[in-house]
Amino acid sequence: MQTNRLKKGDTVKIIAGREKGKTGKVTKILADGKRVVIEKLNMIKRHQRPDQKSKGGIMEKEAPLDASNVTPVCAKCATGVRVGFKTLEDGKKVRFCRKCNEQLDQ
Repeated sequence: MQTNRLKKGDTVKIIAGREKGKTGKVTKILADGKRVVIEKLNMIKRHQRPDQKSKGGIMEKEAPLDASNVTPVCAKCATGVRVGFKTLEDGKKVRFCRKCNEQLDQ
């Protein structure tokens, strides 16, 4: 089941796990739609062998988080909010904040 509650470029707040309470921008949504990568959060270390292109060593990179552990941040409320969907008069489907009724899609 793919959710379209989150989109690339959204500012999100982490609500569970080791990074709880931090906010960041979504850089990638994995193919199944259930995991997201957030810029500079949930950093892990990986050991990399040297090859012709890069020097080896211990590399840090962002690990994916489950989409259920993040919530979009509303610009007006400035907090993590629940997302609703509605269809505009022109037939366009948009996301909105359930708390203040502000539109999340620009």
